[in-house]
Amino acid sequence: MLSVVRVHLPSDIPIVGCELTPYVLLRRPDSLLISDDIPESAPIYGCFLRYKWYRIQSDKNVAMCSIHPSEQATLQCLACVKAKIPVAKSYHCSPKCFSDAWQHHRLLHERAASAVNANGNEENTGSGVNTSLTSSQSSGSLTNGTTPLYPVVVSQRNGGETWFEVGRSKTYTPSADDIGHTLKFECAIINAETKLSVGNASTMMSRVIPAPSPTPRRLISVSGVDIPLHLDLDSRLSSSGTFTVLSYNILSDAYATNELYSYCPSWALAWTYRRQNLLREIVGYRADIVCLQEVQSDHFEEFFAPELDKHGYQALFKRKTTEVFSGNINTVDGCATFFRRDRFAHVKKYEVEFNKAAQSLTEALVPSAQKKTALNRLLKDNIALIVVLEAKFNNQGVDNPGKRQLVCVANTHVNVHQELKDVRLWQVHTLLKGLEKIAASADIPMLLCGDFNSAPGSAPHALVAMGKVDPMHPELAVDPLGILRPATKLTHQLPLVSAYTSFGRIPVVPGLDQKRRKLDPGTNEPLFTSCTRDHFGTLDYIFYSADSVTVESLLELLDEESLRKDTALPSPEWSSDHIALLAGFRCKPRTRR
Repeated sequence: MLSVVRVHLPSDIPIVGCELTPYVLLRRPDSLLISDDIPESAPIYGCFLRYKWYRIQSDKNVAMCSIHPSEQATLQCLACVKAKIPVAKSYHCSPKCFSDAWQHHRLLHERAASAVNANGNEENTGSGVNTSLTSSQSSGSLTNGTTPLYPVVVSQRNGGETWFEVGRSKTYTPSADDIGHTLKFECAIINAETKLSVGNASTMMSRVIPAPSPTPRRLISVSGVDIPLHLDLDSRLSSSGTFTVLSYNILSDAYATNELYSYCPSWALAWTYRRQNLLREIVGYRADIVCLQEVQSDHFEEFFAPELDKHGYQALFKRKTTEVFSGNINTVDGCATFFRRDRFAHVKKYEVEFNKAAQSLTEALVPSAQKKTALNRLLKDNIALIVVLEAKFNNQGVDNPGKRQLVCVANTHVNVHQELKDVRLWQVHTLLKGLEKIAASADIPMLLCGDFNSAPGSAPHALVAMGKVDPMHPELAVDPLGILRPATKLTHQLPLVSAYTSFGRIPVVPGLDQKRRKLDPGTNEPLFTSCTRDHFGTLDYIFYSADSVTVESLLELLDEESLRKDTALPSPEWSSDHIALLAGFRCKPRTRR
């Protein structure tokens, strides 16, 4: 007879909106262990599996901390209650928690006050704190709703607890009704003839917590005016012929290990949580073009492509090559580019494999005796995805070829190894030469997005932004293969400019000083786009051809205050070790040839 050996859940802490898929290990009568699902329609050994989920609801509701959502709250900000801020944001687990979060928390009060004043009502900006919160105090947002995902069945009552049946499938997605309550999963072996249980196992979880919500990042006009991201894009952008581009290294699940990111709670590192948090963030930006890096092949096919398709995006993907990679082929990451079908049409796709370029280079320049050594250094599996799109806004489409507006978007992730600076610079130069060929064949604006693993002022950054590299640049000193010599060949003719330097180039405008403080004064680039315990700096960029497009707006940068004290990325609020960059562009009027 079948027996349940073990039931395991992917995370001890369930989060609203994140699907829970238990791992159930069974032992067959011949002692073989299996983890297959056994539905009633296809029993084996005369048995099938039945699943049930329960919400264990205490007579006393428990408020959870808004900063540390796995901790029970002990105090409440009364100003939040008076300002009618969502009550879940008013709870804190300790006075220190509230004090540490105050700079971040007071923004909630300021925005609520602004909204009240805008409606002509009385302003209330008090900051009283209720420090006598007990577990028996509750609010409407913490109690269960009247319409659960599954018809509620009171299965049993034990003392001060009631068990509500909330699901009968193997997977379960916690809802807002579950916040503050414990979940229980039960797997029973059912006799196919008698329909009676002949064995079962169950597991309990911690209390369900709401998905952490970071403070929204605003879209800032380069003139200093905030642009609400929630405005309808068609009314905000289409009439003016502008469009937005997002670039984001989302941190591949294969790299998101507890060893590398020990400071991040394990539940916040789990892919089941991160994928939903990343999707919410990406969709929330409502960009016309989305360039993602470190997208695993299986995650592209099974999650991002179908999910973003629901939001009107068409998807293109280029997986890294596998000459060096030796793991599961399905987990190889790559670059994914998405574009809104109502804003753009796909014209052409180019795939750049730096390994192929490396093989051609060694064949042409490297002596036979050194080819193996050269290839060992150059073959790193990095790639780039180049997409040519045709704009649909202003009703300029294929039926009006005289007014076609094309845009070329390159999405790349170049080599990360710091000891291979020559390889990184060679990869960037190779990509730029490919883009030059495309530019020579058509009058087309260029956008170059990605994770360049290169700081401002590095040789790759100088090459892209300045069109050349100073022959005395220290990074040119390491060139064992001679692929960077002579330094005078490290040039290109594309007028590329980094979008985020726009804040630093324009005249002083009220409201922009704060934005400038998030820039490096020497390069006008962001102070950081990647922030971990081991690295703090800028690696990601959106470059554009300044002769054909102008920057209209930029997504505001995070600062160290936005990342709460002693916090690095990834975190429960931000699910990658990089931050997203987004720029709004306007195409310049074109001169007919």
